[in-house]
Amino acid sequence: MNTDDIHDRWAERTGAYSPAYYAHYGPDETSELLRTLIDRVVGPDATVLELGCSSGRHLAHLHDRGYDDLHGVDINAEAFEVMERDYPDLAAAGTFHHAALEEFVRERETDRFDVVYSVQTLQHVHPDAEWVFDELVRLASGLVITGETDAAGVDADANADAEPSVVEVREDDGVRLYVRDWARVFTDRGWVELEDVATPMDYHTVRAFRPPAE
Repeated sequence: MNTDDIHDRWAERTGAYSPAYYAHYGPDETSELLRTLIDRVVGPDATVLELGCSSGRHLAHLHDRGYDDLHGVDINAEAFEVMERDYPDLAAAGTFHHAALEEFVRERETDRFDVVYSVQTLQHVHPDAEWVFDELVRLASGLVITGETDAAGVDADANADAEPSVVEVREDDGVRLYVRDWARVFTDRGWVELEDVATPMDYHTVRAFRPPAE
């Protein structure tokens, strides 16, 4: 499987993990944790980007709590149709892009967003596209938050054939998931993890990173 294969599967996703699926469940405890973190570190005037925003349940939670400079990108065109139906206020207020993550991040200026976050999105980035992580720390001026399947507690030898930097490769309902040490991904790029933030959730671990002090 390569990056194009991954793009094709998410661009046409229906059923489980589709935009309609996430809209059905709506904002959750991860949505509130994101809001709490952004409030604490940056504040409600932040310019916020969600990577893989789908139909916008996390951004809708932010919008309902006073955030209005909200941006999202998703490869699935249906995401924005579902957003307009289920979260019309968000759809009208935010700025959204139908694009592959790799395409989108290359075209944005440095420090464009105060906050960049993802929830169960970066774990699908193919090892050949890990340069995306360099772009994220370029785009974010104040905070990067990851809510991804984490390598903590995973046997590093479980998949001896895993690609470099990937601890384990999994298949879940037809999509590939690359388990990484997210703390290392961003601290290796010079950013600092907020040690008191790491929070294991049901399906992912939330971590937060700030740029190095000048």
